[in-house]
Amino acid sequence: MGRFLGIDHGQKRVGLALSDPLKIIAKPYKTITYTNVEDLCGQIQHIIDEQMVERIVLGLPKGMQGQNTKQTENVSQFGEHLKSVLNIPVVMEDERLSSISAKKALIQQDVKTGHNKGRIDETAAAIFLQQYLDRTS
Repeated sequence: MGRFLGIDHGQKRVGLALSDPLKIIAKPYKTITYTNVEDLCGQIQHIIDEQMVERIVLGLPKGMQGQNTKQTENVSQFGEHLKSVLNIPVVMEDERLSSISAKKALIQQDVKTGHNKGRIDETAAAIFLQQYLDRTS
């Protein structure tokens, strides 16, 4: 029984979240840094193999009115690249406000967020992965 991997793609860091094997609950997994897209895809492939991931849920950043932005285009291109190099489905999930929600949730848990941007990224990935799980179950 495989898991789903949530990916919050950024220019320097990528926040990751994993579902449980029953695909009911998402939780932050880790944050990775990368030097280029091939390095990033290699790290993701390792996680897919290690965690028995069967689907990637990639956060799609949109403007507050639902419009596409430059980052929307960057992430869409990254998603197409993932689809071409990995042998599992890649789906897009609206990630609007996930980083803001993640930061608020961490502050409520007394986690310092100023120097801990990675925790925000992986928590944001868990938020939109949970949104996807709730909608598709």
